Amino acid sequence: MTPGARGSINIVGAGPAGALLAIVLARRGWRVEVFERRADPRLREAERGRSINFALAARGLRGLHVAGVTARVTPLLIPMRGRYVHEPGGAGNLLPYGRDETEVIYSVSRAALVRTLVEAAAAEPGVALHFDETCVGVDLKRDALLFGDAGRVRRRVPLEPTIAADGAGSAVRTALAAAGAIRVREEWLAHDYRELTIPAAQAGSLQRNALHIWPRGSDMLIALPNRDGSFTATLFLAREGAPSFASLTDAASIRDFFSREFPGALPLLPRVVEEFHENPRGRLGTLYCEPWQLQGKLLLLGDAAHAIVPFHGQGMNCAFEDVAELDGLLATHADPAALFAAFESRRRADTTAIAQMALENYLEMRGAVLDPAFLRRKQLGARLEQAFPDRFIPRYSMVMFHPEIGYAEALRRGAIQDQILAELDALDRGATAVDPLAAARALIEARLPPIGARA
Repeated sequence: MTPGARGSINIVGAGPAGALLAIVLARRGWRVEVFERRADPRLREAERGRSINFALAARGLRGLHVAGVTARVTPLLIPMRGRYVHEPGGAGNLLPYGRDETEVIYSVSRAALVRTLVEAAAAEPGVALHFDETCVGVDLKRDALLFGDAGRVRRRVPLEPTIAADGAGSAVRTALAAAGAIRVREEWLAHDYRELTIPAAQAGSLQRNALHIWPRGSDMLIALPNRDGSFTATLFLAREGAPSFASLTDAASIRDFFSREFPGALPLLPRVVEEFHENPRGRLGTLYCEPWQLQGKLLLLGDAAHAIVPFHGQGMNCAFEDVAELDGLLATHADPAALFAAFESRRRADTTAIAQMALENYLEMRGAVLDPAFLRRKQLGARLEQAFPDRFIPRYSMVMFHPEIGYAEALRRGAIQDQILAELDALDRGATAVDPLAAARALIEARLPPIGARA
């Protein structure tokens, strides 16, 4: 379609979601103006210490496919076939993510991904990119986006229509909430995070094609592989108390903590003390916002509308699925008001569901993966998936590998499946052991209709 045939639309934010959205809108015939507060990623180095790696899964891949940029991104990806769990005693075990080698997730550098998507957006004739443009507010009375610095407005841009994809700290959402146009609630975890580096020279003992986890119940260390052979590690730790970020104030306390909690990981982190002081500490929370759209003038998308904690690896994937869903609606909705309303109606239940599942997955990652009952039920779930693939798919697999199953449906079916697994596990460990597959058939056929069928 000729660029601009549908008119002009603004995007605030040129991160992964904003850049991908610009490509999709341009190809649907919009003239797209993108405003980003940071410098052009094609001309600067990546920020250190925050959001270095993403875990890309099937929903995110679908978004890349819709935008036609899969081939550009594929060289950046490192497959991760499972969680490699490092137990407190030093033993390790790989827990595969999926039922076979086709079901993997991918580690990808945030900086490399953003740069690649911005390059692809810049190549679209209908896209204009504006960097170093900080949104400082929204003037709803005059229908204008305000750009400037330190509270000083230097530029006004007509508001209608605008899509805000400016992340969890969205300036657009903050301005709308301050004006009373939307309601926002943020629920913060009591845990924060800090990123650390495992250099390539120290990473030789780590399986490269895995996401490594050192779960310790109240805290957790993870590590994702990078293309240069290094790993990006992230420590999740309580904000206050002991141990906590507040209690780790000097080199001695930091080293003592890692020696006690992560003795196997400490030799892999030669600059742990320096990075503890140099790298920023990030907060973790879930965002609830209503509504996401204002009568065709403005739409919040991705983290700007529904930021979640990172423990299911779905923040970016969910945002890319937002883009894919919006693209599908563009085929049948020409009017922005109808488009934005349909988008919110379609996505709200799913984004609420993944927010809940992300919080639940944190409890699983930091502790449950060491629980014998969890491991038994996980193994049983894999057997049931092999035996009943049209009815029983573990919840994690539904979320990560089956974009045709919405998040809300994955949450609903997952609850039923958990109950079935609990009942079968109890039978198997009873006084008279039974074949769980034989006992499972009646339960599954009674409670789980085939995937895609109505309950």
